Amino acid sequence: MAKTLFDKIWDAHAVNTISDGPTQLYIDRHYCHEVTTAQAFDGLRRRGIQVFRPERTFCTPDHNVPTKDQHLPIADPVSRNQVETLERNAKEFGLTYFPLGSERNGIIHVIGPENGLTLPGMTIVCGDSHTSTHGAFGSIAFGIGTSEVEMVLASQCVLQTKPKTMRITVDGKLAEGVTAKDVALYIISQLSTGGATGYFVEYAGEAIRSLSMEGRMTLCNMSIEMGARGGFVAPDEVTIEYCRNRSYAPKGAEWDKAVEYWLSLKSDDDAVFDREIKFNAADIKPRITFGTNPGMGIAIDEKVPGAPADASAAASFADALTYMGFESGKSLLGEPVDYVFVGSCTNGRIEDFRDFASIVKGRKKADSVTVWLVPGSRAVESQIRKEGLDRIFEEAGMELRQPGCSACLAMNPDKIPAGKLSVSTSNRNFEGRQGPGARTILASPLTAAAAAVTGCITDPRTLATK
Repeated sequence: MAKTLFDKIWDAHAVNTISDGPTQLYIDRHYCHEVTTAQAFDGLRRRGIQVFRPERTFCTPDHNVPTKDQHLPIADPVSRNQVETLERNAKEFGLTYFPLGSERNGIIHVIGPENGLTLPGMTIVCGDSHTSTHGAFGSIAFGIGTSEVEMVLASQCVLQTKPKTMRITVDGKLAEGVTAKDVALYIISQLSTGGATGYFVEYAGEAIRSLSMEGRMTLCNMSIEMGARGGFVAPDEVTIEYCRNRSYAPKGAEWDKAVEYWLSLKSDDDAVFDREIKFNAADIKPRITFGTNPGMGIAIDEKVPGAPADASAAASFADALTYMGFESGKSLLGEPVDYVFVGSCTNGRIEDFRDFASIVKGRKKADSVTVWLVPGSRAVESQIRKEGLDRIFEEAGMELRQPGCSACLAMNPDKIPAGKLSVSTSNRNFEGRQGPGARTILASPLTAAAAAVTGCITDPRTLATK
């Protein structure tokens, strides 16, 4: 029987399937950060057991860390305790730990791929919804809860109900100035934040294949924002070249054997998906959000739409516009911006900072805007400096900070003040996501750069690369 790639990977990792129940799924790689793991390790202690396969779990702090003066003790006592607890747990249970300040430290969903820990055909979990990022490599990657983290630590397996399958095909070529972030925001606006609930999404088509691995990671990262369990892209030569010579990737004969297997990972031509959706790349322009969820988005040159017909949806829509201070029928072009944030597990990779620099180069930051440039890892920070991008930022009056989740979420010092408007390359724009009362517009690094140098919402296509 013909199979989708999702079915092939799932079935290859199914240890046992309970009749009319969940699958016991073997997990190849387990990632841990400081936020969702402490109780899981305490559970192991109460049961008097060790981590079953410690060599398959990798830990690093990212959510609670400051992005300045990381050589100093973390000032906030709650954040400091969470980071120190993760380090103690990793040491006690014999897990690989990348401490704050080490060359391999960074956001877990950035350092996994760049170290070759994330590889095609794997099952990957982490106590974080944006684990779907790793699906860019043709892996089944998804977030789990704390009790499931304990389950994986104890058994290297997790109980999961098998999701339905969806294929989203984007045909044609993306226009100049349109990035993977714009593709993601476009798809979410078309399907809504619940449109893929219950599905695992395979992305396909010419536009998807044209994306770099960084772009594919951005797209898969945002799958969660339309309710999907995860998203992935079948491996190809782009995937292989990215993985080549990574620290934890196979070497020698093992590499050749792995590549042969990875390139075989694809859905059968006659595989049947539970749902098929197609989009035309020509319809996608640079995107921004206007409301308080990632599905409330428009092309940057469109006007804020009117309220939906459904009464309850209309009330929620009105509340979102009130919170954001926007009105239906109005364009957001020229809207003054207070903060610009570039970073997160969505857009904190080297390609994102190259894009940002392509517009910033030769220009100055608008005086009215505070700009936070936060690389997703130490390796990204080092590459930024190696390529001289830091000098471009410095000449523009912008500061390059140290790695961490930063202003993606209000769990560290990088919070947007109440009432201020932020253009952010992160993944969520819920009320208070970037700080109590903060207002967030999601956008690509190109659009963020345009706002940083003009001080307002600006179509990046109008700013010629210098």
